[in-house]
Amino acid sequence: MQLSAFGPDFPFAYEDWLRHPAGLGRLPAAQQGAEVAIIGAGAAGVVAGHELMKLGLRPILYESGKFGGRLRSETFEGTEDVIAELGGMRFPVSSRGFYHYVDLVGCEAEPFPNPLTPAAGSTVIDLEGETLFARTLADLPDLYREVAEAYAAALEEGAQFSELQAAMKARDAARVKELWDPLLAAWDERTFYDFITASEAFRALSFRHREVFGQVGFGTGGWDSDFPNSMLEILRVNLCGLDDAQCYIKGGVENVLHRLWRLAAPCAHWPEGTSLAKLNDGATRGRAVAIARDAETGLIRVTDRWGRSDLYQAVLVTCQSHLLTTSINTDEDLFDQKLWMALDRTRYMQAAKTFVMVDRPFWNDIDTETGRPLMSMTLTDRITRGTYFFDNGPERPAVICLSYSWMTDALKVLPHDAEKRVELALSALAKIYPTVDVASHIRGNPICVSWETDQNFLGAFKGALPGHYRYNHRMYGHFMQSEMPARERGIFLAGDGISWTPAWVEGAVQTALNAVWGIVNHLGGTSAPENPGPGDLYPSIGPAALD
Repeated sequence: MQLSAFGPDFPFAYEDWLRHPAGLGRLPAAQQGAEVAIIGAGAAGVVAGHELMKLGLRPILYESGKFGGRLRSETFEGTEDVIAELGGMRFPVSSRGFYHYVDLVGCEAEPFPNPLTPAAGSTVIDLEGETLFARTLADLPDLYREVAEAYAAALEEGAQFSELQAAMKARDAARVKELWDPLLAAWDERTFYDFITASEAFRALSFRHREVFGQVGFGTGGWDSDFPNSMLEILRVNLCGLDDAQCYIKGGVENVLHRLWRLAAPCAHWPEGTSLAKLNDGATRGRAVAIARDAETGLIRVTDRWGRSDLYQAVLVTCQSHLLTTSINTDEDLFDQKLWMALDRTRYMQAAKTFVMVDRPFWNDIDTETGRPLMSMTLTDRITRGTYFFDNGPERPAVICLSYSWMTDALKVLPHDAEKRVELALSALAKIYPTVDVASHIRGNPICVSWETDQNFLGAFKGALPGHYRYNHRMYGHFMQSEMPARERGIFLAGDGISWTPAWVEGAVQTALNAVWGIVNHLGGTSAPENPGPGDLYPSIGPAALD
């Protein structure tokens, strides 16, 4: 069976639940047409809204910034479909929940030009002034092969990787839990770097091997920005295949959400032709500025930035957790104090991207002296870190992501405007490609992003630190509300930051579907007996507790 993001913490087959002809559940007749609020029109908010609409509810979406959240496809000026993917841009084929919606709305995916992949064509690795050209791993010096083999051996040694991934492929939930749960105590309080240095495979190698692994890595590129993170988070990425076989969405991933927003779907209660857009009168509400329990009705009141206040039986919050204390005046009694601790201690990572549009994919031109392309997908220890090329066809403008960087490297460009960021990137690339005049090909204005400066995000994505498993467990399991006091019920959480796999859209989709089950259950609904939902199986295969 194909690998999917089946666990490992909660091995539930979301794609099977979505495809089942019995549907995701049913609501009591009295609840048909009831309004529920969704804070945030990103992947989690739109997916949850679509499924709740199909069940007969009326999701009302609030959005503080740009529709799409961190699935943000920015169009270059003067074009219709030449885009820069400022947020999510790589979508592993193992993200079966997400691809359910990609297929549903008719979007297409193509292999992403990651290093050493056929989609990239060729790769240049530039470290400490040494520049190497390669098309596959076999073209690189032995040191790189040794690093790749050492990491594979470390995963086997420290996590029984092959056996655990085989259990995930086989959808053997019991075996996944049997293998994964003991790893929680072993690795929750240890870092990714600790995992590397403690392994027999890397201990037999030099510091240079660890350094190259941090700078280059394998799959999507360098790993050193994640070295301080909990090793559990990295294991999940590897086990779920999130760093392998990635695609981009043709025309921009934001289209998936726009199409889902407008998609007319068969619904309980609602007439034929109903879509989320129609139920929201064509547009989302503005920024939510307050969430509180109404003392008279017991319902939850949401107030937007223009002063409109409405009562809801259920509210789904999909924004970054820090916004609940910085941007939204949130009634503290809505969440247990231990959950507040988890929400406030969530650590978000910095990320920066710099894109330019160029006249054509000139990097494909062949250098007559070397017989190689003028430029290649580039990994370097210079300020750009990762440079990616997007070819829209020989006669069309193309796009270069001059720089994609995280944490300290992202902070280096934080004070600078777009033009200065381009200058810095071009200066770095000129040292790798001294004969190529990239600037002469640039058209229009650059497009840049630093997610930590956006008041609606305050960071790009969660990066769990050692000891954060318990916090993640509290947030992820919050949709199971039957044992909660009444004052805490009815408000739900979703988004990749609530998931076990932050920075990947599949985590947003899966937590959105958890919330759908939770809201249906809260309103007195049930799953079809032949298609049990995540909350039905959570008591038996849910994440293990650490004490």
